[in-house]
Amino acid sequence: MENRQLAQRLRAFRKLKGYTQQQLADETGISLAVLGAIERGNRRAEDQILNKIADVLGITLTELKNL
Repeated sequence: MENRQLAQRLRAFRKLKGYTQQQLADETGISLAVLGAIERGNRRAEDQILNKIADVLGITLTELKNL
């Protein structure tokens, strides 16, 4: 999946669920810098990180990746 597509979906789900980047970073244990880079499409996220994000957002990894 292209980084930009994932970045857009991640940002949309985060906002839909009412999280700021800082709150999501705190809840997942992912640094704010890493989360921001993923949301900008500047960093590829491993499935382990995406699973943490999806769990906190209450969605599946499939929904996040739009498979």
